[in-house]
Amino acid sequence: MLHRVFIAINLPESTREELASYQEKWPELSARWTKPENLHITLDFIGNVSDEELEEIKEETKEIYRNYKPFTLKLSKIVYGPSEKMPRMIWAIGDNGEHVTLARLREWEFQRINPEERPKINEEINIEIPVNSIEIMESKLKRGGAEYTALESVPLSRKSEARNPKSETISNDQNPKS
Repeated sequence: MLHRVFIAINLPESTREELASYQEKWPELSARWTKPENLHITLDFIGNVSDEELEEIKEETKEIYRNYKPFTLKLSKIVYGPSEKMPRMIWAIGDNGEHVTLARLREWEFQRINPEERPKINEEINIEIPVNSIEIMESKLKRGGAEYTALESVPLSRKSEARNPKSETISNDQNPKS
């Protein structure tokens, strides 16, 4: 059986609710808004893997993140992504390049709007997210949108010798599968 897998930071419910409230700010925008329960930060999208590969990914992810201390991420702005010139999504972005996809634009309809008439999206926010674990997630594509399930939660270490990710960049390049 194949599993569509990614490594993520799941958001606290209060953060998901706060981010979801922004869809009310731009009701005229032709977009498919992310369900609040699906809001997360993807660290690494791995893709389709077998049961055996999934077990390897679980072990490798535990090994990688067991030496990280809990930390806090800050989301500072809501913008078009991945670029303002050719937007496809609306993101809440953080100081280290991380982002939460709030909505996917209906591109065909959005492109028909004169660029000067498009809603301006450049909202300053200040949301701090405590990160105490990293999740191995499975995505199942359904008719009503993706459905995400946490397959395993990897707690971050509280040991004094653990690494502090604030001084490092956690990037999408860290692929436990490779």
